[in-house]
Amino acid sequence: MAFRRQHLDVEYLLESAGQRLLARTLLTIGLEWFGESQMKTYSAKSSDIDRRWVLIDASGKTLGRLASEIAIVLKGKHKPIYSPHLDTGDFVVVINAEKVRVTGKKMEQKVYYRHTQYPGGLRSVTLKRQLATHPSRVIEHAVKGMLPHNRLGAAMLRKLKVYQGPTHPHEAQIRGQAKKEEQQQP
Repeated sequence: MAFRRQHLDVEYLLESAGQRLLARTLLTIGLEWFGESQMKTYSAKSSDIDRRWVLIDASGKTLGRLASEIAIVLKGKHKPIYSPHLDTGDFVVVINAEKVRVTGKKMEQKVYYRHTQYPGGLRSVTLKRQLATHPSRVIEHAVKGMLPHNRLGAAMLRKLKVYQGPTHPHEAQIRGQAKKEEQQQP
């Protein structure tokens, strides 16, 4: 019989006064009966968060599957310190955004809408045209839909950097991270 915070029920079942005193003592120090210890839930603090830079090549990858991988890294769900109320994720650099692929007839049938906030100002653009003009917006839009729709999601989205070609200006961060990891491993 384990003693778990229900000391009124357990107290009557215990035989002697000494056992009652022991049970009350165990209750006050937070332990359980029969020597089992109580685990505390780990809660990550902002000082525990270690941000890394992840480089993802989008060429030949399906849009939705790529976006879900990116969202997991931005949220920090790949880390053991993940907390839903904190931004524990890493920075993500996506290259070759124009080479992302989609299945079916989405190139012609998928439509992105926006409104100019003027009467009759609904604008629409197909996926094919969006990929031709602004391919980074396609990936950003897909990832944004997979993040929380609040301030936390906006902070996560700011860590996403999407580039059209194979080059990006974040080479120093990625190299610096690799050097830092090499120094820690010997």
